[in-house]
Amino acid sequence: MQYAGVGGGSVDCDVLVIGGGIVGLSTAHALSRLAPGTRVVVLEKEAGPARHQTGRNSGVIHSGIYYRPGSLKAQFAVRGAAEMVKFCAEHGIAHEVTGKLIVATDRTELPRLHALVQRGRENGIPVRELGPAQISEYEPEVSGVAAIHVGTTGIVDFGEVAARLAESSGAEIVYGAEVDLISRRASGVAVRTTAGLVVRAKALVNCAGLHCDRVARLAGDDPGMRIVPFRGEYYDLARPSLVRGLVYPVPDPAFPFLGVHLTRGIGGGVHVGPNAVPALAREGYGWGTVAPRDLADELLWPGTWRIARRHWRYGAGEIRRSLSKRAFTEAVRRLLPAVTEADLAPAGAGVRAQAVLRDGTLVDDFLIREAHRTVHVLNAPSPAATASLPIGREIARRALSSLRGA
Repeated sequence: MQYAGVGGGSVDCDVLVIGGGIVGLSTAHALSRLAPGTRVVVLEKEAGPARHQTGRNSGVIHSGIYYRPGSLKAQFAVRGAAEMVKFCAEHGIAHEVTGKLIVATDRTELPRLHALVQRGRENGIPVRELGPAQISEYEPEVSGVAAIHVGTTGIVDFGEVAARLAESSGAEIVYGAEVDLISRRASGVAVRTTAGLVVRAKALVNCAGLHCDRVARLAGDDPGMRIVPFRGEYYDLARPSLVRGLVYPVPDPAFPFLGVHLTRGIGGGVHVGPNAVPALAREGYGWGTVAPRDLADELLWPGTWRIARRHWRYGAGEIRRSLSKRAFTEAVRRLLPAVTEADLAPAGAGVRAQAVLRDGTLVDDFLIREAHRTVHVLNAPSPAATASLPIGREIARRALSSLRGA
């Protein structure tokens, strides 16, 4: 059941999920399957599902090659990629397992490329090493000194996946329901929305994405981190024939961002991006969007300044590429020499909800913390969409355990 959260009234349920992105909806979906008969309510402040991170990403089903062996990202991405393909096939959602190239454009990147090969093998991912001639067989217009081909990468519209999870979850989903008060009780929680709806639940799951730290504080818990938003800007490639599939640079291990890449989507068009620039609002999809409260949260958090001191050169480069199309084009030309400024048409942007610790550490893994009758999902950026089905089960198990242990 899905309806708009207008007016007051009250609802009682077993588990309340705050956030209607793909992780929140996957959690609701998992709850109905792990514990049939459990009454689940999802509150989403937007008018529909997947309006932020889920619906504004590259649409890539990630293989799991980038992530530290044994980490939650590695475990859930590898498992989640296979499950996502199966889910899409079962529900008639357009998708494709395309594979992708990760390309070293300079010999100094070779040690990092070789480290990725080893990491992929440790994570059980099939990886093939390529020389320049073999790169040209896959991507004639791409330039590189070496590359690896990862066969399990795919593409899909995650917004469509989220909508299907919402339909099949069995949960009561209330849209237009922004939470402004959480009251913790021995027997559970009571949550109020700005429209006056009160939901009483035995357990709470916080999947609020860009606002997860605020929801944690509303619940009376110290999350120990803050969301620092990074905007990723995209262009559409006017000559999509230049790219056959998915092409990525070798990522910098100091950052949880994958760099500007080339992605042929389900519709046949090619997205170029994203970069990673500080956003001036948690939902700041352009430089003109400034939210004073969000900006104050960023500037008052010590970790923000520590990131700036450590990585100002990297940040300055990203801002330059954001403000200068010529600079962005230069970055793309390292992979795709034939591209020109005229080939790049501005497209939509996304915002990554990046958890940052007080000491300035960019949290590199999924971060899930528990409190009394509460589960907080505090860091779930990419590859969370890929990994959403196993992540949802893990969160659901923890929520159900809190009910049993109460």
